Amino acid sequence: MFNPSREQVRHFFTDAWRKHRQAGILTPLESMAVDWILQHPEYHGVLEHPDAVDADFPVEGGQTNPFLHLSMHLAISEQLSIDHPPGIKAAYDQLLATRDAHEAVHEIMECLGEVVWEAQRMGTPFSNDTYLDLIRRRVTRL
Repeated sequence: MFNPSREQVRHFFTDAWRKHRQAGILTPLESMAVDWILQHPEYHGVLEHPDAVDADFPVEGGQTNPFLHLSMHLAISEQLSIDHPPGIKAAYDQLLATRDAHEAVHEIMECLGEVVWEAQRMGTPFSNDTYLDLIRRRVTRL
């Protein structure tokens, strides 16, 4: 399993964005990352800043970590493409009935963040069942 470091993840996104801006050739994963970056213009300046790979984005300061956010977009895109955990694609399709695609992914992202945080806090494995249950609950929320 691929387990990149914080620095590797940050370089991946800044390099993909730089290559895109210079009309360079992108790998399929870089293309997917750039598609998400384009949907988040609020992150463009950060990704273009030379010190971005070393920056901190404290929650206490009201900052969203663009690298974490974009990484979660990629993870969810992969989950949807292979329907894993099984049922996530159907739940996503249900979210699309009342939300646009980007908003639907953000709903899933909230659930992913909650389950990851809880697993880390409790020292327990990630629960696919809890994750899917949280997503399905959001289907009925507007």
